[in-house]
Order: sequence, then C-alpha cells, then structure tokens
Amino acid sequence: MSLDPEFEPGTRKELGSLVFTADAIIEFARKFDPQRFHIDAEAARQSVFGGLCASGWHTASGWMKLNIAATAAEAEQARAEARVLPEFGPSPGFRNLRWFKPVYAGDEIFYSRTIRGSRPLASRPGWSILELTSEAHDKDGELVMSFDSAALIRFPEAGKDG
Repeated sequence: MSLDPEFEPGTRKELGSLVFTADAIIEFARKFDPQRFHIDAEAARQSVFGGLCASGWHTASGWMKLNIAATAAEAEQARAEARVLPEFGPSPGFRNLRWFKPVYAGDEIFYSRTIRGSRPLASRPGWSILELTSEAHDKDGELVMSFDSAALIRFPEAGKDG
C-alpha cells in the first residue's frame, strides 16, 4: 500500500497537451505508420477520415512523452521537498487500447492518467503492480484514446525518510 497520496486509487494526473501539426503527423507516419491518410493530405481528404490525421500510435506516443516528463517533474518536486518517491520499474504491458476518434492536423490533445490501484507482487518481494487508466481528450473534452496499463513500482518503506 502507498503512503503517498499521489498513488492512491482514483488519483488523476493531468499530463499536459500536444498540438498535432501536419508536419509532425507526416514525419511520424513516414517513419512508423506510412498509411496514405497519415502521409498525404490529398489522399487523406479522399479517405474515410476526410483529412490528414495522426496515426493512433502517434497519439499513444504523445501520452508516453508527457507521462515521462510528468514523472520527472514529480521526482524533481519530491527532491525539493525532501520526499521519497517510489521507484518505478518496467511495464508488463497494456490492454484495452482504443482510438475513439481521429486526431487531425491542428488538434490539441490533452493527456491524463488515473491510478486504479496497486497490489504486491508475490514473485518480487518489495515490489507491487501499479494499475492505471490513461486517456487523451480533444479541446471539447471528447475522448480520442484510452488504455489500461501497469507498471512495477517499489514504494518507500514505511518510516524511512530517505
């Protein structure tokens, strides 16, 4: 169990936002998802999307970028306050990845993560699995992406101050 209120179930963290420019959409897609509606504006207009839109993987990568930045900022704040944060380990994976609507050139997307809970790992004493739900919304608050994920985490020992 966590002693830090930042890791209590239901805690939501706003991670920030990204604007998806046409150039960024095309650059990402050329490298990782070169489908016509991600790399060619005219072909995209003729597609089911009706315009140039970001790869879902680009949208998901935006979440990761902002999540890492938020984690680094949280660690810096904790150091400034002489608080000990948990140690993060790798993620064993994610599930329920859904893309609900396209992200078009010019869209600003807002990212968040919400703690669902944590449970100790019998196979790795001292470590737990932290379960999260992550989301991306557009400027109107409409959900564009969500997924559930997990990460290994080692909470500071009770009574230990650093």
